Amino acid sequence: MSIETLQNRLPDYAKDLRLNLSTLAAEEILSAQQKWGTFLATAMATGNAEVIAAMETLAAQNMSAEAMTAARAAASIMAMNNIYYKFAGTMGGDYQTMPAKLRMTVIGNPGVEKVDFELWALAVSAMNGCQYCVTAHEAVLTKAGISREQIQAAARIAAVVGAIAATLGAEAARGAQIAAAA
Repeated sequence: MSIETLQNRLPDYAKDLRLNLSTLAAEEILSAQQKWGTFLATAMATGNAEVIAAMETLAAQNMSAEAMTAARAAASIMAMNNIYYKFAGTMGGDYQTMPAKLRMTVIGNPGVEKVDFELWALAVSAMNGCQYCVTAHEAVLTKAGISREQIQAAARIAAVVGAIAATLGAEAARGAQIAAAA
């Protein structure tokens, strides 16, 4: 599925999403692997089959199979970590200092450059609303020399992919409601 196909699936009221998707697809501040990995990881985080299919197709044109696997792994591990670290951060106290005792070896050996994986993890964490993970990944990224503009680009991708998934999901629900009423 192409970007245009995905854009055409969006209703007219979501014109801004169409335009933002085009702008982000043409973004050059990130490497191709960083950009398309962010699109893929955040699509995986939405759980929307249509968005995932579109981003899988686009990522396959711009990334290695190994990098695609790492982007999927970023979405997977952050789904777990975002829940755990939101809990620990919200509760505070001892919970913040206790070892998580959760297996997270993919973070140490993701199969791609660590900075790319960290960028994908940050984008997924932003989607999942985990300020603790966003803060931790942002610190690693800035220490590695990633600019605030690059980090912002990843967050913008997460925002648009999340909004596209939400809009398509809402339109599917609306269509089902209309069909049931007929």
